[in-house]
Amino acid sequence: MAKARFIRISNEKIERIYAESSVRQKGFVMAAPHCHPYCELFFIESGACSFFVGNNVYDLHAGDFLLIPPQVFHYTRYPFGACKRHNVFFRTGDVYDSVLPLLPEKENFFGRVRVFQVPEAYRGQIVAHIERMARENKIDDERSEMMLELLLQEFLLLCARECTFLHDLPEAIHTTDAPIVKAAQFIDFNYMEEITTADIAAAAGYSPNYLSRKFREAAGIGVHEYLVFIRLQHAALELLSTSDSVTDIALRCGFSDGNYFKDAFKKKYGVTPSRYRK
Repeated sequence: MAKARFIRISNEKIERIYAESSVRQKGFVMAAPHCHPYCELFFIESGACSFFVGNNVYDLHAGDFLLIPPQVFHYTRYPFGACKRHNVFFRTGDVYDSVLPLLPEKENFFGRVRVFQVPEAYRGQIVAHIERMARENKIDDERSEMMLELLLQEFLLLCARECTFLHDLPEAIHTTDAPIVKAAQFIDFNYMEEITTADIAAAAGYSPNYLSRKFREAAGIGVHEYLVFIRLQHAALELLSTSDSVTDIALRCGFSDGNYFKDAFKKKYGVTPSRYRK
């Protein structure tokens, strides 16, 4: 039986911009899928990886960028061989107001998962800039916070100028895990209903046992765990956007047991639903 993994929820805010570079070998396994309250830019310099994010699975290759907004579930696998990747972590408030109008779809650029690609001719320039940010991150003196802030503005403008933003994602970027995507999207569309693993498996075209194994392989957690995660995510949004009672929100988001909802919510967000709303 596969070892259970739990979603790693980070409620800690970062105090400045961070950048890092690393190489993942084939078969590297993340400790757990996770989400965090800040943005992440994920860039592949060489190699490839499989990324579960935003109810989709993408195969990312050299030159591909992924923008992960705050509190979006994601999990990475490395089934193809060694992969050199770079990460930049930042808060939306770290982006200057003067820079936002110069980004594509400036009204809500950081509001959804985005995939964009760097033409081969400009990859060296992009890599050099990220590596400069990673070096500054390691220096970490009294000047580093401001240096990284300025480097982030330049980096975003460079991406806006040189990258190709994929609005209608081509089939080529999706992995062969299309049934897993169907399962994840079925959950997202039907989380408020009394759905079972068998219902989700039928939507994906798999048997329940086979779906459980394949879903855990792609997403890092089981189907039921992901269903609970999505329900809690929608409940959190409703707590902030409506004045409805906690019980009504729990029922509307697919929870039939109010105590289970409160326990699961506190485990994910670190506070009770009532406290979260306040």
